[in-house]
Amino acid sequence: MNRGSKKRSAAPAKASRTCRWAKTMTSWLISWNRSKRVRWHIVDFVGPNGCESRGIVDLLAVRKNHAMQNDALKRGDILDIVLIQVKGGNAGFPTQEDIERLKKVAKYHRAKAVVLSEWKRGKCPQLYLLKRDKWLHIEPQEVF
Repeated sequence: MNRGSKKRSAAPAKASRTCRWAKTMTSWLISWNRSKRVRWHIVDFVGPNGCESRGIVDLLAVRKNHAMQNDALKRGDILDIVLIQVKGGNAGFPTQEDIERLKKVAKYHRAKAVVLSEWKRGKCPQLYLLKRDKWLHIEPQEVF
């Protein structure tokens, strides 16, 4: 086996490891940054081998909304949902086609927000909120 093929076979393993760490660090940031409000629960969609699953959403943050709604619903009946796409390492930002898909999924599920998490090794994840077609850098407490 020559050196070139050895590097190629290591690349998918490295990408998978980076993806798992990016999701772990994003989950940590959301749970670490929460105040005394209702706790966010993180749902990770993993594929058959523990790697990425199909679809545009990588993580889902959900919590109960305890605000008073109306006569038909009681406190805690409504859920707040945030869709999260995670990018790790040198992965690029979502394309315009990805943004359109994220917006359609968010509308379908009535998500409170769509967030992009970017993680690079040795650094804290950076969060971006999708507003119209632009990613705006945010602090975690602005959404979570």
